[in-house]
Parts: sequence; C-alpha cells; structure tokens
Amino acid sequence: MTTTAHPQIPILDLKPEIDELRPEIMAAIGRVLDRTDFIMGEDVHLFEQEVAAYLGVKHAIGVNSGTDALVIALRALGIGPGDEVITTPFTFFATAESISMVGAKPVFVDIDPATLNLNPELIEAAITPATRAIMPVHLYGNPVDMTRVMEIAAKHGLKVVEDCAQSFGARWQGTQTGTIGDFGAYSFFPSKNLGAYGDGGLLATNDDALADTARMLRVHGSRKKYHNETVGYNSRLDTIQAAILRVKLPHLEKWNTHRREVARQYNEGLKGIEGIVTPVLTTGHAFHQYTIRVQNGRRDDVQQKLAEQGIGTMIYYPIPQDELPIYRDQYPAYEQSSLAAKEVLSLPISGNFSLISSVLNSLKSI
Repeated sequence: MTTTAHPQIPILDLKPEIDELRPEIMAAIGRVLDRTDFIMGEDVHLFEQEVAAYLGVKHAIGVNSGTDALVIALRALGIGPGDEVITTPFTFFATAESISMVGAKPVFVDIDPATLNLNPELIEAAITPATRAIMPVHLYGNPVDMTRVMEIAAKHGLKVVEDCAQSFGARWQGTQTGTIGDFGAYSFFPSKNLGAYGDGGLLATNDDALADTARMLRVHGSRKKYHNETVGYNSRLDTIQAAILRVKLPHLEKWNTHRREVARQYNEGLKGIEGIVTPVLTTGHAFHQYTIRVQNGRRDDVQQKLAEQGIGTMIYYPIPQDELPIYRDQYPAYEQSSLAAKEVLSLPISGNFSLISSVLNSLKSI
C-alpha cells in the first residue's frame, strides 16, 4: 500500500485549528511559563474541574496517556494476575496491552459488523469464573450499546472500563461515553477529537474511592509525598498540555458537530456505490474517524488510487489484536473482526466541505 509522502488532502491536518487558536494557546502556555508550575500545576486542576463538568461526572483525573488511563483503571479496580477481561479484538493494541500489563488475560469477543464495535450479544458466552471486567471500545467515536453491556455486567457482577480513546464527546442515549461504567479512559493524543500537542490522558469516574486510588496510582502510589503505599506510576498530565486542552475544550462541540456533518455528506455522496459500505449515522457518534468498508477485496487498490490523486487515508486497523505476534495462535478465529481488517478505510474527516467534495469525486471515479 503506497501513499504520497505529502498528500494534498491529508487524513488529518491540525494546522487550521492551530492557526485559529494560536493567540489563545500561546497565551495559555505563557501563563504556565510565568508560573513555572510545570508538574501538576494550576491548569491541570482547572482542566480536571472543567472536563468533569463537561462530562457530567464527579471525578476527572489527568494522566500521561490513554494507555496509562486504562492500566490505572484496571489497577484501581483490583484486576491482576489470574483475572480475565472481555474486550474486542478489533481496535488498537493499547486496549489488550493494558489488560496484559496488569497481569490479566484479554478475552476477545467478535464484533458487530454493523457497528464494528464489540458485539454485546456475544459477551455472556465468553464469561468464565475468572472474568472480572468488560472493556468496551467506542471505536471511531461510535458508542457501544452500553445499556446491554451494563445489564450483562450487573447480572454477572463485573466491572466496566470504557475505552474512550476515540470517543471524547460521544454520547450513548444522551449520556457521555466514559461516564456509564466504573471508569472511562480517554486519550488526548494529538489526532483525537480533543487532542493535546503531546501525550495526555484522563480517567473519569463517579466513585469516590476509585478516584482516590487512581490519583494515588498516578503519582508513584502515594497520597502524600514520600509516603508510598503501593507500586504506582509516574503518570501525570503535563501542565502545558492541560493549558492547551483548556483552550480547546470549549470548541469541542462545534468541532464534533462539523465531523457529523462531514459524515452525513460522505454518506449521501457514497450512497448506492456498489462495494462501499458507509457507517451508520447516530446522534451520539463523535466520528473520530469516518470509516467505510470497501468490499470484494478492493480496499488496497482503492487506497492506492486515492493516494495517487493526493488523498490521504488510513487503515484502522490492519491486524486485529488477537492476530498480532504477541497473541497469535492463542485465540480462535474472529470472523467479523478479520474481515473488517481487510475492508476498513478511513477518509479525511476534519477538512472543509470543499475538500470532502474532492474526496467524494475521487472515490466515485475509481
């Protein structure tokens, strides 16, 4: 699969956003420099308060990355060696990696081909006496059926950690993803809907005791400096990144609305094209990625031809987690996940509508 080094229409272009917000961002960074509170500074605490209010949750805890958020959530829930956590095979490695990092075993269930998310109706068959939690991933910003997930979790006494790395601002039946389970884990990787200009992550919870444990774990397992209670992590949200995120947070709803409108225009423009399956538009979808399925073995050819026309695309994800070298031959085949990996193709989502029209015209000509 060949792509142009510098496509005319990149899969993601952060420059317009930076140009729009540059004065505010530079001023926010300047205030941090003036205060020199680079670690756990004022902007971290203010951002945690503001993002908790936005999410409608009691506790928001800034950490170093989305991966750390998942690991700390599992640790705070007491999940470790001998435990099993049910999740999807079709997502980025950090999901299963976090489970393995705490010594537990990822247990995969196949995806729903209509949503590309974990299929809730397959969860109960995967539950064993060792199962402790479910980790649904709101892939591409599309919420999992959390009503069904929570019903199953309650029935079997399981914890729920929502992987919201791609779903900041997405809603399931009006409720923010990440606020329904025991923990929500978010990433502020620069490409996210709400992205920092470096690494960053967040945990959300309504449980006071879990929040206290998570805050302890992010600073070397200590509630009080030099009084370490357990082995923790050096996982603090950087103050400069928090300052940048505070500037960007008030714009998130506008940006997500734009993404949904771009998705609507894509769906309308691609309607009826044989061999292309478009994502289902739902009110709560945040469209971190706009991902089509290119059927009949043509995905790589379509990607190549778009690249030749200067259009950047990405494959999220070419290899399901269970087929990665670390887990290969340890799991049965997951038919829908494997098929999706051969068909998915993500198109530019954050550009203006004239650029989206160019992408549509190119796709129609292939």
